[in-house]
Amino acid sequence: MTPLEGLRVLIVEDEAPIAMMIEDMLQEMGCVVAGAAANVEDALRQVENGAFGFAFLDLNLGGRSAEGVADALAAKQIPFAIGSGYGRSGLPAHLQGRPVLQKPFLSAELERAMREALGAD
Repeated sequence: MTPLEGLRVLIVEDEAPIAMMIEDMLQEMGCVVAGAAANVEDALRQVENGAFGFAFLDLNLGGRSAEGVADALAAKQIPFAIGSGYGRSGLPAHLQGRPVLQKPFLSAELERAMREALGAD
């Protein structure tokens, strides 16, 4: 069993087609999609419940910054990877050390970012 098999993942992404693509990628890796959030408020509620062991986080949700969601994940010590159309260049300084996926990305890139965030690579 790999470290990703059975891993419960929260998808925080406001674009439905991208969220569905990520869900498919995760399921192919053996992960379980524990939930999805398309806005900051819903994401923060799900982080508070903490029924997952990893999160994929789009930092721009409907034109709003999801930096607070990243901070909440970090405070609860939940590993996460960031998805961004701008890559690392648009990240706040305190998130520069997190794994970043520049959209669009491949399944292998998502898996690599997840392993990095989990310390499993």
